[in-house]
Amino acid sequence: MPVAELPPKHPHDQPIRRLDGADLLAMIGAGFAWLKQHGHVVNALNVFPVPDGDTGTNMVLTMQAAWKAALEALHVTPDTDTLPENASADLVAKSLASGAVRGARGNSGVILSQILRGFAEHLRGHVEIDASTLAAAFHQAKETAYRGVLKPVEGTILTVIREVSEACGHAAAISDDIRFIFRTITQKAQQALANTPNLLPVLKQAGVVDAGGQGLYYLLEGMTRYLGGERMPAPDRVTMGEAPTAEPILPQPDLSGFQDEWGYDIQYLIYGAQVEEEAVRARLLELGGESVVVGRAGSVLKVHVHGSDPGPFLSYGASLGQLDDIVLENMTLQTLRRKGQWREDAPTAPAQATAYGPECPSVVVVVSGEGLRRVFASLGVCAFVSGGQTMNPSAEELAQAAERVPGDEVIILPNNKNIILAARQAADLCHKRVHVVETRSLPQGIAAMLAFNAHASMEQNVRNMARAAQAVKTGEITTAVREACFDDTEVKPGDIIGLYDGQLVCRGNTPEEAVYRLLELMDAEDEAEIFTLYYGQPVTSEQAEALRVELEARYPDRVIEMLAGDQPYYHYLIAVE
Repeated sequence: MPVAELPPKHPHDQPIRRLDGADLLAMIGAGFAWLKQHGHVVNALNVFPVPDGDTGTNMVLTMQAAWKAALEALHVTPDTDTLPENASADLVAKSLASGAVRGARGNSGVILSQILRGFAEHLRGHVEIDASTLAAAFHQAKETAYRGVLKPVEGTILTVIREVSEACGHAAAISDDIRFIFRTITQKAQQALANTPNLLPVLKQAGVVDAGGQGLYYLLEGMTRYLGGERMPAPDRVTMGEAPTAEPILPQPDLSGFQDEWGYDIQYLIYGAQVEEEAVRARLLELGGESVVVGRAGSVLKVHVHGSDPGPFLSYGASLGQLDDIVLENMTLQTLRRKGQWREDAPTAPAQATAYGPECPSVVVVVSGEGLRRVFASLGVCAFVSGGQTMNPSAEELAQAAERVPGDEVIILPNNKNIILAARQAADLCHKRVHVVETRSLPQGIAAMLAFNAHASMEQNVRNMARAAQAVKTGEITTAVREACFDDTEVKPGDIIGLYDGQLVCRGNTPEEAVYRLLELMDAEDEAEIFTLYYGQPVTSEQAEALRVELEARYPDRVIEMLAGDQPYYHYLIAVE
């Protein structure tokens, strides 16, 4: 369909009193094209000036999934010039909703999918749509959207759909002309959108309107333009500029050579050691250690190392002083059990075991950055979905990952506040019982996995993992992409900024300076025992090591861990425990 254009059955000078399925599909296509054309504008409406504005992308990709599902249901190809004349409004709305629910990405995309779902629920059995049906469908759309959010917040896309629904009811009581109704609700959407900063203080402070509400406005505006007689391009003919695309689900870890790669996780404290951390680290590496972390807290050395044989590492530690708090875990058996690929009486080596053992929850993790993926893999994670800032996975991708792992019950760690709603929606799509532990950052996800116990019940794991995640303070260092002012912090594009649990709190001339200021604001010196920093793609290993040394000098009584996260955009992710 090169363009969406009103058919001759709807003359421009006469009211439109009924829409059939073909009309609805063409109208939605026009709205989708208009949203797609302005998706980059929606992306720019990020509350905080961080390089991860993706609301427009999420809404566009959600509508793209809806559009594709509708075309498939009607056996229409993108290059078809005409739409089927016998399509019912019920079939079109149902297929749009089904595609949107499965393809929903990000919080605004999930809410948009629920709007389409509610709209379709009321149209069940309707061949055509008239004014009263349209008003009732928008009312159901609003109700379904609000029910889809545990704690609805006004000043968001929810406010816009609520006021649109109310305006639609009033307009339908005045006129049966669907053109008039859409002009009215689009005007009301614009007014509601302009008022969002008055309802949500963080929007006023940032000087922006709600991004999700803006996206919904563009969708309605495109539909209104189509009904007004404008020739609108088909969605497939519109580009969105520099919109990031979602990455596919990452493959399962290769189990070949599994034991040689991970072996044992060895941790202990050494009391009375009279040797420098660098010397201990060098000797552990000589012994064949991997993922070596050595830190000092006062007179106590903390050692964390991975190796194929724990004996030499324990013997070396004992030669330096008194060992305490020894932790020894066989990561190979741990992970194979969690994958259901090991039984206790298996006569073969772990890497060859294929029989399923006792059922235990599988875990699906959303992660961005190869280093962070390796961290989760070392903790025995079963499946990964690529995602995070700028690339929120869809509900269907999360559901597919949950379906692929063994076991009837699955835990999903979204590791991003903008993926939580999609994870919940994935739980509804999945045939298994899915539990979402609402981790809002990657450090929270790692803390949750550290609390996971393969031998505990599902309820215990979910409870313990949620508690562990909440105990972690998360800091983030990144680069500002626009001017902003929050409380006493003013930033300009290019400034290095620090976020504390998602809130902009400081800036620095360098990433290192921002780290120092952020740690002070996180009360690190008074409350924390361990600082873990994951350095990202903007940072070299030499820069990270220099920062680690400086932090050890500033915080001599704390354990400092510096690990490669490889995450994009963010110089450092910081976990304070």
